[in-house]
Amino acid sequence: MTNNFIHDAIDRDIAQKTYGERPIYTRFPPEPNGYLHIGHAKSICLNYGTAEKYGGKFNLRFDDTNPVKEDTEYVEAIKADVAWLGAKWDKCLFASDYFDKMYECAVELIRRGKAFVCDMTPDEIKNNRGTLTEPGKESPYRNRSVEENLALFEAMRDGKYADGEKCLRAKIDMASPNINMRDPVIYRIVHASHHNTGDKWCIYPMYDFAHPLEDAIEGITHSLCTLEFEDHRPLYNWVLESLEWPMAPQQIEFARLNLTNCVMSKRYLKALVDDGVVTGWDDPRMPTIAGLRRRGYTPEAIRAFCDEIGVAKGNSLVDIAMLEHFIRADLQPKTESRHVILDPIKVEIVNWPGDGLEEVELENNRDDASMGARKVPFGKYLYIEREDFMEVPAKKYFRLFPGNEVRFKGAYFLTCVSCEKDADGNVVGLKCTYDPETRSGSGFEGRKVKGTIHWVEATTAVPIRVRLYDYLFESDAVDPSKYQANPNSVREVTAMAEPSLADAKDGERFQFFRQGYFIAGRELGAEYPGGPDRGDRVFHRIVDLKSSYKPGK
Repeated sequence: MTNNFIHDAIDRDIAQKTYGERPIYTRFPPEPNGYLHIGHAKSICLNYGTAEKYGGKFNLRFDDTNPVKEDTEYVEAIKADVAWLGAKWDKCLFASDYFDKMYECAVELIRRGKAFVCDMTPDEIKNNRGTLTEPGKESPYRNRSVEENLALFEAMRDGKYADGEKCLRAKIDMASPNINMRDPVIYRIVHASHHNTGDKWCIYPMYDFAHPLEDAIEGITHSLCTLEFEDHRPLYNWVLESLEWPMAPQQIEFARLNLTNCVMSKRYLKALVDDGVVTGWDDPRMPTIAGLRRRGYTPEAIRAFCDEIGVAKGNSLVDIAMLEHFIRADLQPKTESRHVILDPIKVEIVNWPGDGLEEVELENNRDDASMGARKVPFGKYLYIEREDFMEVPAKKYFRLFPGNEVRFKGAYFLTCVSCEKDADGNVVGLKCTYDPETRSGSGFEGRKVKGTIHWVEATTAVPIRVRLYDYLFESDAVDPSKYQANPNSVREVTAMAEPSLADAKDGERFQFFRQGYFIAGRELGAEYPGGPDRGDRVFHRIVDLKSSYKPGK
């Protein structure tokens, strides 16, 4: 991992022995209220990579302080995603593991006169918060005695009040220029079962109170957060300073990842799932890690992408073409090529001797001879891409048209003689002649041709279902609510493939020659623990072969 301003700060802490002999300790603390997306991958790579770089420790911790939105499904999905990315946690923990300790800390704040029970409603608290230019108004319950606050807080814990009837607030400064410091709520009443603690609690800590305590309890040294938490750092520090926590962790913020044509909000992604815009969290069009995995992305490509974009202090918008570049770069040297025709038109070689077949040899990877070659059938009847024929050729069109000769990759030179059309004038077939002297590998050094096209032998071709993806969103709006869903984000075709693809195994990746990189999968996806092997075989296009991203520019 390349050095950055966060590592510079850690280097200073090590030199100054800020944490004594303790190891550098980081964590990734997702809330289990949805599936992780590519933006979380950056945080995972940074937190885990930092611990790895310094020989430290890394925790996966679920920030499960809101029982209404959280679910064990999301817990298991997040575990699978983090492990798939290659991050190895030392401990898998839950914020709810510390609810007893957090309650004790809240009681201690009350005893120190730094917290009070408030009877104001959430709307009243919000309306009295003030603005950026005007101070807030103190709660009429702010000066309750320590004894009264302790009794009321205990009654809250014992379930004697309804949701929203009371809350516990920190007593800080209603005139603070930082609105987050204006007596924030640190505990609220929620009568709901928790996925981990059941019905033990009916009061739950707020994130800004729980987060610093979780870090401190675990011995985290550096709490790496995205920039939206920068204004919350004074409250993070206030909690730990008020409790006089020794060698408290420090929060450092970095820019979050924003990608063009992507929504980076679990709330909006969940809406896409709930509204049926996508088939689920692992829909291959989704920017979730689950969706990218099912689409065929590799953890190596995502890690390389995260390393390349680096760690910055200011938010920016990254072109999704950059992510696509890294998956191409990762797949190119390790995937085998196959011939697949997505939009077939049939070719008949009119001078082919009989109906027999012969075998021709095609390399598996044109850039790596060590990956060998394969034998494929070639004969009188073939399929080619419809776009590889034009009855009236455009300027500089070097593929097949009447009277033109092209090389059929790995086989022979063919010349188009004529085309056949249906009643509507659509071309439905071609007739060609071949030159038997021009077989590839025969040493033929005669005339040259400018065009080479791929093909599939028709009588042995296997039909396969292929999914072709475009971006789920057409715009690059920063506000996710302004994104426009792309109605043409997925298209399915029945393609004709060379015979070997009939035996493709789930998860196998291929380069379809001239078409892009594809992965063999299933209709509905079964990547998560305990998921059934559902649906029919389908090949998902991971990415096409064209790139608009140029490394180093």
